[in-house]
Amino acid sequence: MFRIFLLVLIPYALVLAVMLWRRAPVRRERKTESREMGGSLRALVIGATGGTGRQLVQQALGQGHQVTAFVRDPAKLQIEHANLRVVKGDVLDYASVEAAMRGQNAVLSALGHKRFFYPNRIQSDGMRNILRAMKACDVPRLICETALGIGSAVGRLGLPHTFFILPLILPFYMWDKVRQEELIIASDRDWVIVRPGILTNGDARGTYRHGPKVGSYLWPVMISRADVADFMLKQLADDKYLGTAPGVG
Repeated sequence: MFRIFLLVLIPYALVLAVMLWRRAPVRRERKTESREMGGSLRALVIGATGGTGRQLVQQALGQGHQVTAFVRDPAKLQIEHANLRVVKGDVLDYASVEAAMRGQNAVLSALGHKRFFYPNRIQSDGMRNILRAMKACDVPRLICETALGIGSAVGRLGLPHTFFILPLILPFYMWDKVRQEELIIASDRDWVIVRPGILTNGDARGTYRHGPKVGSYLWPVMISRADVADFMLKQLADDKYLGTAPGVG
């Protein structure tokens, strides 16, 4: 019985990997020199009550940025700071996204959910609203967290994820991340897609690998949410990965 299970699972996992594969985006220069980043910024954090989102809020405040946290339930954030504005809204509601977007310099998206076991478009439809609002409000830069294991990083979460966790638990979730990335790549904003390995709640180490070759086809690659947030915030003022999708781990 187990052999039959493997005979079905392995071809299915391989077909899914092919479907999730996309050519790596080609690096492009910033859209306009007038969009120079640096110093204290007004940053909108999407998904601020999630693990990475909370780290983004805390670290951005610590760096002196003016932060707007966009959340469905403000009570879950439990962070107070003079430079923090909390806005209640739903990423699937364009009007609330646009209202939060006004006056921002950049967007940090850690959008996610736990609806793993059925098809949905929460991440892609949410990103469509984010990009539309960014254009309407002339917000130039987007830093978006997705994941290793999709696009040009297919297979780089290691064998257990490639052949078991992804095909059995996360196929719908990751497929929607692919749609999310495609929307970002096709947009006219200045963007960086950040693809972390398996996320942990550990402390920030400050030392991690980043770039197009991060990850392993054999072993799981892990990184703390704190370190992912650190890397994402660095992309606000660094053009090295502009228009690309680096992995971090």
